[in-house]
Amino acid sequence: MATNPVWASRTKTRGMVLDMIRAARTISRVDLAAATGLTAPTISEVVRELMVDGLVVEAGLGASTGGKPPMLVQLNPAARYSVGVQLERNTCVIVLIDLAGRQIARTSFSGVASMSPEPGLSLVAAQVNAMLDSAAVDRRKVLGVGLVSYGPQDRRAGRLLTPQPTNQWLAYPVADQLAESLGLPVLLDNDAAAAAIGEYWMGAVEPHSTYGCIYMATGIGGGVVVAGEVYRGSSSNSVEIGHISMDVNGPECPCGNVGCLENYAGPSALVREALATPGLSQRLALDPTEDDFLTEFARLAAAANAGDPAARSLIERSARYLGFAAVTMTTLFDLEMVVLAGPSFAVAGSIYQSVIQQEVDRRAIVRKAHRVRVVPSVSGSDAAAIGGAVLVLQSELTVARGRSLNNPPSPAGQIALETAV
Repeated sequence: MATNPVWASRTKTRGMVLDMIRAARTISRVDLAAATGLTAPTISEVVRELMVDGLVVEAGLGASTGGKPPMLVQLNPAARYSVGVQLERNTCVIVLIDLAGRQIARTSFSGVASMSPEPGLSLVAAQVNAMLDSAAVDRRKVLGVGLVSYGPQDRRAGRLLTPQPTNQWLAYPVADQLAESLGLPVLLDNDAAAAAIGEYWMGAVEPHSTYGCIYMATGIGGGVVVAGEVYRGSSSNSVEIGHISMDVNGPECPCGNVGCLENYAGPSALVREALATPGLSQRLALDPTEDDFLTEFARLAAAANAGDPAARSLIERSARYLGFAAVTMTTLFDLEMVVLAGPSFAVAGSIYQSVIQQEVDRRAIVRKAHRVRVVPSVSGSDAAAIGGAVLVLQSELTVARGRSLNNPPSPAGQIALETAV
């Protein structure tokens, strides 16, 4: 069905105004008109609609510039909530945030590494329900669930296109199944892309900036955001930096490529190298039968921070590979900043940040035009889960006028892609 151009234009205007209010925290209608280029009557009408929908409230008078003090408006944080779920092999994280992006509740539990989809998603649904019950929020105000995981994915169908963590997950309808269990819309997205857009929503970047994100959990992913929108590519499977070749003669990767970054710099690769390093495995009490690479990698990272020379050598080598990947991202997209996000940066993040910054300063072709900063994520280990919840919140920016809590979207299936970023 074709999109009504008038509805689409109105929807875009509504989204732009609501996002401007979110970014400004408090702002007057006059300043909204100046910032957006819209006429004062249009701003007044859109703000009135947002107030009727309960998304925006008045916040008192601003400073006078010589005339009558302007009335300020701001988001109503309690108007809507969203859930973010980071689906991972070793650890899953679930967060609940309000319309302003503030974290209301959080829980984590062992991942789904050895589970088939049915019990794995049932566990996730139970954890989401328990968290919502504990937080005591009005479930009618929960817009939906952002389910984020590794790629590649078919976002439109809500399916993972990889046989991980087990073969049964390949092409399984994870979004529809979780939506049916929860009675809430579910949006499937890439964990790195979610982590990247979360930085924008949390106010950690300038609204019109172009920046990248390197996300490292069990694996390595990437995301790029341009002026508040995730760069998607033709199938929404872009910036998979974990699978760019670092060595054209390197070993074959399960993805089909050779010499992939993940096989040189990823946590599982480093744990395997640590196990093979004489004395290091014993010092760190690494278990060769353990498949929880995040826990084992955290031990390695902690030892590197503590000054163990063999551990630090491995972490620095990983960081140098990631530095080359950051240079590639920066060269391709002319980035202003690279954000390091995800649980694997939690312990040895300072080492990674320092080494990656050195590589970018030394090798990025844009260094003669501007400096590219390498910074830690403001959301730390929970960046992907928070970003997943943010993607759902951003769908509120473009919903049709008139959708209310009494007329919610279908409880099963994904949020329509045209309502997502």
